[in-house]
Amino acid sequence: MKIKSIFIPVLFLFGLLYPAVSFAQMPEGTGDRYIRVAEIGELADSVNVWGDVGSSGRYIIPERTTLPELISFSFGYTQLRGNDANIDWAKTQIEVKVSRYNEGRKRVDVALFRYRYHDPEPVEMFEFDLQNNDIVTVQVRRRPSLTDYVGVVAPVVGVVATSFLLIENLRGNR
Repeated sequence: MKIKSIFIPVLFLFGLLYPAVSFAQMPEGTGDRYIRVAEIGELADSVNVWGDVGSSGRYIIPERTTLPELISFSFGYTQLRGNDANIDWAKTQIEVKVSRYNEGRKRVDVALFRYRYHDPEPVEMFEFDLQNNDIVTVQVRRRPSLTDYVGVVAPVVGVVATSFLLIENLRGNR
């Protein structure tokens, strides 16, 4: 009986303190997110992954990791943002951009890979040599549909029609 009476307050105290302790151990800010894929002791590169992927952040990956593997580590492509319920993946295009700072030339070199979602990844993506501090940006794009155009044009037509009716109504009241 005495054990139960001590056990409950200890659990309660642990429940209160555990979130504070675990939060104190987390790095500050969302920009300090590191995802380790490489095994400890393995030669590794550190690469930033941004954009339309399942989990963006700074990845510590084994050397000779390919771009498709890196995208797989980041949980692949995300669905488009917005209120698209049904995405026509046949009209979807994937853009993968790798930016690398070239110290000797004092400029940023960019490699860009574009392909449709249903097409195989370009061979160049498998052959591309990722290096330390590369920035990989993934963007999922789709061609606009008729609904997109109606969504843009309809409010404009509504404003013009309302303005025209308002002006006509004011002229008629004179």
